[in-house]
Amino acid sequence: MKKKAVISVTGRDNVGIIAKVSALCAELGANISDISQTVLQDYFAMIMIVEIDGLNVPFTEFVDRVRTLGRENSLEINAMHEDIFDSMHKI
Repeated sequence: MKKKAVISVTGRDNVGIIAKVSALCAELGANISDISQTVLQDYFAMIMIVEIDGLNVPFTEFVDRVRTLGRENSLEINAMHEDIFDSMHKI
């Protein structure tokens, strides 16, 4: 089974958010397997599932790089390993 991570993106909507996050994923070797996004009034929200088996950097660096991309674009972007995400959301 492939290792996966969940990326969440929230903030004011602007042009190119999906492109920027997708480009960073490609650069770092993460393959997007599913994506859901919406715009509510002026606010953008997206969740991506990415396969991380092909990362060309350690996962901790991947997390830091997506956070940095968020800060640079006035967005909140977080990446969480699927195992941790699943553990947090079990009843």
